[in-house]
Amino acid sequence: MRDCLECREGCGACCIAPSITSPLPGMPLGKPAGVPCAQLGPDMRCQVFGTDARPGFCGSLRPAADLCGGSREEAFALIQALEQATRP
Repeated sequence: MRDCLECREGCGACCIAPSITSPLPGMPLGKPAGVPCAQLGPDMRCQVFGTDARPGFCGSLRPAADLCGGSREEAFALIQALEQATRP
């Protein structure tokens, strides 16, 4: 079971590191891994969080030790590893 955390201020790793295959506002074809989401605000927070426009995949990403690690850099590394492990 993953430990629940709060989003790390200024991180945005979950909005940059993974690919998103479903449409989202500003990115009708989704986005490739490593590309910032069009909905990532200057404060590094999701601008469609809590709305119906937010893709289901994004809602499945929750702040947790095994996803976020101890730093922004570690979060990127962990999400990139998950991206590669789940690549078709």
